[in-house]
Amino acid sequence: MTESTTGGGLPPASTADNVVLVHGAYADGSSWAGVIALLQQAGMSVTAVQNPLTSLDDDAAATTRALDLQGGPTVLVGHSWAGTVISQTGGHPRVSALVYVAARAPEAGEDYGALAATFPPAPASAGLVHSPDGFAQLSEEAFLSDFANGVDPGQAKVLYAVQGRISGTLFASRTTEAAWRTKPCWYAISRGDRTTDPDLERFLAKRMNATQIELASGHLSLVTHPREIADLILEAAGRLTRQH
Repeated sequence: MTESTTGGGLPPASTADNVVLVHGAYADGSSWAGVIALLQQAGMSVTAVQNPLTSLDDDAAATTRALDLQGGPTVLVGHSWAGTVISQTGGHPRVSALVYVAARAPEAGEDYGALAATFPPAPASAGLVHSPDGFAQLSEEAFLSDFANGVDPGQAKVLYAVQGRISGTLFASRTTEAAWRTKPCWYAISRGDRTTDPDLERFLAKRMNATQIELASGHLSLVTHPREIADLILEAAGRLTRQH
């Protein structure tokens, strides 16, 4: 596995003992299981949000409830769609740093779909299946081949079984805040991503002046590279100094 790093993000305001993890679309909180175990071994207090995936407001409310329960400085982490959620909620006074994992990072009020359309379309999007009740999910083929590429096939099928269904209007949501403008940020880019174009991830990381790493992974680096993602979070928490 090859990893590269570039600096840029500001250091966290204080050492954090708490982490709140926010999952993306087509997932639930269990996708963080490997990362959670490593963070707990490092002495961190960890909370994984369960997003309803019904609207940005609903997901933001779930994340804010988790942040309200934290006892001190907290690193807020979002994967994929949850980058939108943490951008909206990361201004919370307990948030000391933001970590984006192959994640969206819209500007306040930005049409993220229009921005993403300026980059090559991601293969996973072609596998979206809509149900009559207005919700959507990825087909099994798209989930296993594109969303979970690089994940052990047996584990990928388990993740497919617990995939979160999304409201058909979820991705049209626009934020009113861009917390990455005021909080120190870290970003993990997935070099083999088939759900979000890697160059879009690089653009977002550069725009927010984040400290970056690149992983030789698909979209689910939190599953395939839990050690690297946990270390990035610990770095954002002020508990780990990266060796350059």
